[in-house]
Amino acid sequence: MTTPHPDVDLDRILVGAHHDPHSFLGAHPTGDGHTVVRALKPLARSVVAVRPTGERATLTHERDGLFTGTLPGAGTDHHFLVTYDDGVERLHHDGYRFPPTLGDIDLHLVSEGRHELLWRVLGSHVRPLDGVMGTSFAVWAPNAQGVRVIGDFNGWGTAHPMRSLGSSGVWELFVPGAGAGTRYKYEIHTRDGRLLHKADPLARATEVPPATASVVHTSAYAWEDAAWMASRGGADCHSRPLSVYEVHLPSWRPGLTYRDLAAVLPAYVSELGFTHVEFMPVMEHPFGGSWGYQVTGFYAPTSRLGDPDDLKHLIDSLHVAGIGVILDWVPAHFPEDGFALARFDGEPLYEPSDPRRAHHPDWGTLEFDHGRREVRNFLVACAVYWCTEFHADALRVDAVASLLYLDYSRRDGEWSPNEHGGHENLDAVAFLQELTDTVRRAAPGALTIAEESTAWPGVTRPTYEVGDDGFGGLGFDLKWNLGWMHDTLGHLARDPVHRAWHQDEMTFAMVYAYDERYLLPLSHDEVVHGKGALVAKMPGDWWQRRATLRALFAFMWSHPGKQLLFMGQELGQAEEFDHDAGPQWWVLDEAWPGNAGHRGIRALVRDLNTRYRATAALWELDADPAGFSWIDTSHAEANVLSFVRYDAAGRPLVVVANFSPVVRSGYRVGLPDAAAWREVLNTDAAEYGGGDVRNEKAVRSEPVPWHGRAHSAALTLPPLAVVWLEPAGDPAPDLEEDDLDDH
Repeated sequence: MTTPHPDVDLDRILVGAHHDPHSFLGAHPTGDGHTVVRALKPLARSVVAVRPTGERATLTHERDGLFTGTLPGAGTDHHFLVTYDDGVERLHHDGYRFPPTLGDIDLHLVSEGRHELLWRVLGSHVRPLDGVMGTSFAVWAPNAQGVRVIGDFNGWGTAHPMRSLGSSGVWELFVPGAGAGTRYKYEIHTRDGRLLHKADPLARATEVPPATASVVHTSAYAWEDAAWMASRGGADCHSRPLSVYEVHLPSWRPGLTYRDLAAVLPAYVSELGFTHVEFMPVMEHPFGGSWGYQVTGFYAPTSRLGDPDDLKHLIDSLHVAGIGVILDWVPAHFPEDGFALARFDGEPLYEPSDPRRAHHPDWGTLEFDHGRREVRNFLVACAVYWCTEFHADALRVDAVASLLYLDYSRRDGEWSPNEHGGHENLDAVAFLQELTDTVRRAAPGALTIAEESTAWPGVTRPTYEVGDDGFGGLGFDLKWNLGWMHDTLGHLARDPVHRAWHQDEMTFAMVYAYDERYLLPLSHDEVVHGKGALVAKMPGDWWQRRATLRALFAFMWSHPGKQLLFMGQELGQAEEFDHDAGPQWWVLDEAWPGNAGHRGIRALVRDLNTRYRATAALWELDADPAGFSWIDTSHAEANVLSFVRYDAAGRPLVVVANFSPVVRSGYRVGLPDAAAWREVLNTDAAEYGGGDVRNEKAVRSEPVPWHGRAHSAALTLPPLAVVWLEPAGDPAPDLEEDDLDDH
């Protein structure tokens, strides 16, 4: 005997538009002491329901894969014996007898946008329920009429409709038997009757592109970096060395996997002396030519190079080698690919509903709706995820300027002002403040770094400190100094004869150097889209170009602020970045008559990092004006600049830069009070490929007042080169104030 059921429920189940399939499928008391059992098993030939006590009932196929029957007595503890056309009888546990895998507290936090561990409740998770192994699936789709999970476990069919968990907008289902490695998507029935196949926004693994399915993943990785993680937050990043090697993993050594990279990248970075690597986005993306900046899988490492545990092994290997890991992260926008976040449940969800706010004019992408609490939660939890689950030491937040301004890259009429009539994106400001505060609290020691290209005040000011503009700080630890990059490269691209008229391009950064906490970037952005390699920007013949490149590096490493260099530029390669070919490693085998060639440029980068890490004056007071003093900026016609860096104990390092192509002999420079100085770095040294114009090993300071200082020395300045000097002896005797002149 079977109990009649409403046709409307069956119809909605079959078309995938039922909000509560658990109320229909599975086991339900009939009211007369029996239990009606319903199973949705498309393509099955027969289905038998069996209790642990032995009672069984052969279910009747009604239509479209729905089987119905009655078991005697009450209770939901049963399984199915299912036979398909191959004649093999298989045991299936009934996924519709299990309670939701999200509790009330989880759902409350999701609804409030405050679930900092969102990835632990949404997405797919292999787990046991009541002794049955399977995978729980949960997805946020508040506008959907119905959601089904489709995948390898059901032939990508209709057998697994999910239930709505009320006003939270979350849909959930436990699928017995589905395990790690299972491919899946969500089939979403929209309010206007369409069926969309969507990848899981919180999938932690994906198929290899161009395939787009999500993959159930369970991590088995055992970390070995406990000592690193315990100490990474122990020192203020502004008073310690931080030198970054930026890497595009798929092309650094094309063809290498995460595991392969773990065997070679830590050693290479250690040899060059960088303290950190920065990975261009490792999150899954459909188009390799986007270099990872068009993200579709915000919680999934790209599967092109291996699985998530393989990436963990790479990061672990770098940590064990004493190298920090920065991940490039893109919370400003996402691509419009139909399988991903765009109009996820048939309507704008992750993007604003106003198309003027949704579509980004520069990149052909959609912007996130940072004013929606669930979207902010998705992104903030994502940041915490990478810093905790993958032990990332910092996130470099991409395109912050595009977040902050409503009129970013938009003409009049293409944007609407905020509630105060301004162009500031107040929702994005609140999001960034929540982001930096949450990462700082939830992942101690992890940094946030803003790629912000405007003069927005307080990017690295604490969020609780309100500025004159009425805004609290954004709370980042560091900001990319794109102004320094633009001015410096622009200056060095000029012919030396013209540089004298533009020396302020090299000094202006010190006017605002302490307004924020800065990182100086020579990143991938400067060597793509026809811009050429760094060395190709320099004027003159090949020798002068490479000499200027060496001088640029030494000027950068000695300037206040941390530094970042994109891979391949340490080789002095002449070609711009090619994400298919990677760095031109072969240039290291090029021999230049009479000098060290490309290997010399790489040796300079190594020595810059080595000397930098050993010289507290170059980093200890990076954020303190007491750590820097100009010696002379006035000799523009000579293209010469000089300054001093100091550590906390007052120990100086003198930097003299000659950006002209001529040797300047007997060039007098005012010096701090020390009797003798030694040249500790000279970019014109023969081992770097220079002409080896050097100063004596000991430079004697003379009581000749110069540049407003009591002592000075006559130096030899090599062409297109930077020289570093440090004290080699006791302080020089003091002179009377009257002995000082105005040089």
